[in-house]
Amino acid sequence: MSTALAAALRSGAQALALDLSDGQIAQLLDFMALLQKWNKVYNLTAVRDPAEMLTHHLLDSLAAVGPLRRYLAQAQSSPAPALRLLDVGSGGGLPGVVFAICCPQLDVSCVDTVAKKAAFIQQAAVTLKLPNLHGIHARVESLAGPFDVVSCRAFASLPDFTAWSRSALADGAVWLAMKGKHPTDEIAALPADVQVFHVEHLTVPGLEAERCIVWLQPHSA
Repeated sequence: MSTALAAALRSGAQALALDLSDGQIAQLLDFMALLQKWNKVYNLTAVRDPAEMLTHHLLDSLAAVGPLRRYLAQAQSSPAPALRLLDVGSGGGLPGVVFAICCPQLDVSCVDTVAKKAAFIQQAAVTLKLPNLHGIHARVESLAGPFDVVSCRAFASLPDFTAWSRSALADGAVWLAMKGKHPTDEIAALPADVQVFHVEHLTVPGLEAERCIVWLQPHSA
């Protein structure tokens, strides 16, 4: 991986106010190299140019790490077993693998209905030495959890995402949905028992596009 890409990654992480170790930077670059390698055979992502992959995939996913870390700091107030995150429709591991690298205290499972994508996650866990990362080949509706955070990035509409993954939620769990522009229509279409408690706007270094996180939780009427 070129020194230019490494410098761009460090610069982007700094712009996002992320304190990443040299080891984490190396893991992120190794992950991107692995994604490029597997992409030649398995078509994990449509983006193939390394510089574009850095911006549209790595930095785009890294933009959600700060908000996730803040949530975890609130949720993990006392010594307890590692919190568990389920990344739905993870594809090539975005943002799931990035979360596993940047939040080592978090146990991350990436679920996908495509076997080769789940196999890629398992390979990434071995190659990158991430014991907190797991690939699951399944439909999310079949998973019982319990997971403390259920995330997705460009996976489905908010009503579908929350309906399909609801059975995986632990008590007190939240949904973290990465979206482009503010999904007003999707939010309006949510059922009464799902509540949006925060919409967090994101700025991705080098990307001139709207991004946000929609945070949701089950709501008992």
